[in-house]
Amino acid sequence: MPDSQHDSPEPAYLVLCTESGWRDVYRLVPGLCLTIGRESTNRIVIKEDRCSRRHAEVFFTDNGCVVRDLGSSNGTLVNNAEITGQTILNEGDSIVIGASELLFTSDITQRLDGHPVRIESDTNVKNSKDISTECDSSDISAEDEPEILARRKRSRFLEANESESVVAKEFASLYRLSSRLLSAETVRELTRTAIDGLMDVLTSDLGAVLLLTRPTSEAADAQDLRLMEFRSPDEMPYHRVSDRLSREALTGGDGTLALNVIGDSTAGTFQTLEQMNAQSVICVPIRDGKTIFGLIHLYSLTPEHALDADALEFTLAVAEHMAGILAKLTEQVHLADRLQRAHGEAKSLRRMLAVESDLIGKSASMQVLKNQIARFATNESTALIRGESGVGKELVARAVHFNSGRREKPFVCLNCAALTETLLESELFGHEKGAFTGATDRKPGKFEQANSGTLFLDEVGEMSPQIQAKFLRVLEGHSFERVGGHTTIKVDVRVVAATNRDLEQAVRDGEFRKDLFFRLNILEIDVPPLRDRRDDIEALVMYFLDLSARRHGHEPRTIHPEVLEVLTQHDWPGNVRELRNTVERAAAIARTNEINLDEIRFSRLENGTPTPDSEDVYKPLSLKEIERRHINATLQSNARPLEFWASNDQRSTGN
Repeated sequence: MPDSQHDSPEPAYLVLCTESGWRDVYRLVPGLCLTIGRESTNRIVIKEDRCSRRHAEVFFTDNGCVVRDLGSSNGTLVNNAEITGQTILNEGDSIVIGASELLFTSDITQRLDGHPVRIESDTNVKNSKDISTECDSSDISAEDEPEILARRKRSRFLEANESESVVAKEFASLYRLSSRLLSAETVRELTRTAIDGLMDVLTSDLGAVLLLTRPTSEAADAQDLRLMEFRSPDEMPYHRVSDRLSREALTGGDGTLALNVIGDSTAGTFQTLEQMNAQSVICVPIRDGKTIFGLIHLYSLTPEHALDADALEFTLAVAEHMAGILAKLTEQVHLADRLQRAHGEAKSLRRMLAVESDLIGKSASMQVLKNQIARFATNESTALIRGESGVGKELVARAVHFNSGRREKPFVCLNCAALTETLLESELFGHEKGAFTGATDRKPGKFEQANSGTLFLDEVGEMSPQIQAKFLRVLEGHSFERVGGHTTIKVDVRVVAATNRDLEQAVRDGEFRKDLFFRLNILEIDVPPLRDRRDDIEALVMYFLDLSARRHGHEPRTIHPEVLEVLTQHDWPGNVRELRNTVERAAAIARTNEINLDEIRFSRLENGTPTPDSEDVYKPLSLKEIERRHINATLQSNARPLEFWASNDQRSTGN
């Protein structure tokens, strides 16, 4: 670092003179290297053959402004003498490169060789860092052979060199630290790297990085800062910087250098700094645009190590670089958190689906069905599930999926009977933006969504002949295109289809393709109706009662044995779906925790099945139910005469 007591260099300029006379004035800026050459990437571009592509450079050092030849082919002259290495420039020195001359001066208002430099406005005085925008790469003249000026395996900014100027060393230090910051993979690693780098480069005795609990573009409170990293000699404890400095940095966004803290008129403000004998302190916000992430604090405890304006500049540069990296790391953390939550939710939903895919019942027909599922689940062939409406074909399909090797992959459902032909095609294969009215965005189809998993198509017999043809091609391993698209898509999907329709009759009637029928009917699973497995009704009722209590938050319901007997004897034309709806309705309207017969309502379907309180229509009953009702009716009929004779006997005996 340069000594903080040194004054800033006097203004200096290079005035370019060509064969046509004095032309341009270039301001030399401390800390910036002005390069001269034929390439458009130079700060001063001289278009002539005697000028090398990168000819010379001019920059400030502790001893003043110097010019250095960069190994040019024709050399660089200072006051008509060719230079080697670098030469200090004095007022009025002339730099000659080919036919061009550059005059070094600190006063551009004076006459130059009898020719006054006319400066009509500030626009004639060019800042060296703006010159490159005036160059056009198309002006570079081509040569047969490239001009090799130097060869190095590593950038010199990665290697400290005692012969470098102080400014160059600062840039090299910043470059090396920036490289390490970019490699940080976590916020903790970033803050540790930053404070280590700052302590290595600057003369501070203590350093700390504090971050807000949440980045903000609003006014932040210093109390929300938390210490991330801290460095000090001899394990000295951390002292919080004054709230005033932190508040100014957080609200105003400016970095602050406070000198001569001890004995300052605002000693009360810096009370904690006085306790640690801090001579100077730097407080810099870590800011990305308007978003502030936290602060960097640096302390100097001795006058010999007092922090200066250059230290403030360096810290600001590091803080700005940190902010950009923090913004990306924060976004990565948020994305990782959301992804982890999504994975957790997906696993939870998958477990729920697996639980609800359990097939309830231990009847002989249910055991046959479970054995079929176990055999077919590990087979990758297409499966066709057949059965009446409401028997639970989707549950069987889920059981096939969750017992297969695709259990961790998507299980996607589509009801083919619920959509028109156009919408069904779009749902199956997807569509491109603008493919039809309402297609405002590209949408992947069910096949794409189910890639690597299972696609369940319910009511597959309701597909139109056109959709059947496209569907068959995909089943046979062919690729497809989205509606309105031209991109070929190929997926790996196992298809499980279901229908309650007689597909053989549909084939005979010409309503269903024969080849598609054979392609679907490789593995056939027949799901029996509920009336053929009455032994499972009690287990299903208990399962649905428990499910209703968990979903709706009421007390678990019990069921009267008489009600359970009625439910068992019912034919259930709507199968398991009807049973579930009946049980859930009874659980919802039950006046007590026990469901009674008057709380059961059956649906009136094709077979004329009445509700329990109907007496004017046919009601199918078992012989056991008829006997039970006959005995109850007989007892009720004979109850009154028995009471009469009992009362007479009591009177006759005098009791």
